[in-house]
Amino acid sequence: MGLKTEYDALIIGGGYAGMEASLTLGDSGFNVLLVEKESSIGGHLIQISKVFPTTDCAGCITTPKMAAVPKHPNVDLLTYTEVTNVEKVGSKFRVKLLKKPRYVDEAACIGCGRCEDVCPVLVPKEYEYGLIGRKAVYIPFEMASPKIALVDLDNCIMCGRCERECPKDAINFLDEPKELTVETWSIIIATGYELFQAEKKVEYGYVDTLFEENKNPNVIHAFQFERLLAPSRPYHTLLRPGDGKVPEKVAFVLCTGSRDKSVGNPICSRVCCMYSIKQALLYTSAIPFGEATIYYMDIRAFGKGFEEFYNMVKEIGVRFVRGKVAKIEVNGNGNPVVVVEDTETGEIEKEEYDLVVLAVGLLSNGTKQIAEIVGVETDEYGFILQPDVNSNPAKTSMEGVFVAGTAAGPMDLPDSIALANAAVSQCISYLKQVKG
Repeated sequence: MGLKTEYDALIIGGGYAGMEASLTLGDSGFNVLLVEKESSIGGHLIQISKVFPTTDCAGCITTPKMAAVPKHPNVDLLTYTEVTNVEKVGSKFRVKLLKKPRYVDEAACIGCGRCEDVCPVLVPKEYEYGLIGRKAVYIPFEMASPKIALVDLDNCIMCGRCERECPKDAINFLDEPKELTVETWSIIIATGYELFQAEKKVEYGYVDTLFEENKNPNVIHAFQFERLLAPSRPYHTLLRPGDGKVPEKVAFVLCTGSRDKSVGNPICSRVCCMYSIKQALLYTSAIPFGEATIYYMDIRAFGKGFEEFYNMVKEIGVRFVRGKVAKIEVNGNGNPVVVVEDTETGEIEKEEYDLVVLAVGLLSNGTKQIAEIVGVETDEYGFILQPDVNSNPAKTSMEGVFVAGTAAGPMDLPDSIALANAAVSQCISYLKQVKG
């Protein structure tokens, strides 16, 4: 793909909000460059099972956008690329980019996966949150866009098997980073979110490496559970990671890393209540005799259809216990035991489960660093500051720079899409103003 030297808009981040903004601007006749730091677009949404409260298939929502972006005549896509510098030059921005080496020729690779088949190295797979492994040369996931392999040089043992197996001679261990410079009239920041690191709640016993000594592999975080629920799940059915047993009793611990000053995140992440309620519904649908319990401080069902969804899940038998979980222990047979004060009865309770799911909150995804590079302000939690959130929600502290999706703060998918379209609308108005 040949890059242009000038674009109407540069969009930083290829999650759902970034793709939405790219395609809408492209459909409006503007030239767009979409830059994604990971090796595929799609963001977190492509990893989850279904969306709440409609339980629509998340993959069915995301994959059409992932397919449309690289084919759009007005959208250029750069994956595995980071923004390193932004300089305001008159009405334009001069942007320096660093395209990281894949050690695979992108033009030659056909995504056949033969290199992956012969690689002898096995390391935790990021897309599956470490539930299964991947090879040192790998395609990020089956529906990746672009579907191009890359070599993890940190784990590669240089055996050369992938190079010999590749039918297109696409492996190139001499590949180097490439510095690129483009100019753009506007910028939309859509860097999304990252998950709270559940291991910071040491009393819950979660460790990022599933089988580390003194760790209960049957305490997992919510996005790992999403992968267990998804049709493209890493196992053939819903099994707990510790021993492959079907979990007949599951607990969901809300506000893990949200509304919690002890771990530095005092704000509500806005989606954890509803995604846990959705997960409990999907779990009881997949395991008909399964028992689901949700431990919560408050249920925040504020969106359209949320309260009705919450009430429906209660009516089908999911148990809700109001109380902040103090700790999670491990009993003699390896099952996690939840210790909690039921704030409605005042009793300290202990209950054993097959699996405990920690409802981790949403944090800014390196947004503070991008904000410093671009030159816009952030709020006290590291999200892009919205100085006029009521009348111009996508506006930032710098003219010509806009924010979309969860780069502005935790929000659900409809709100993320709404903010992406607000960013497009404000961006188009700005472009008409500066370009005449």
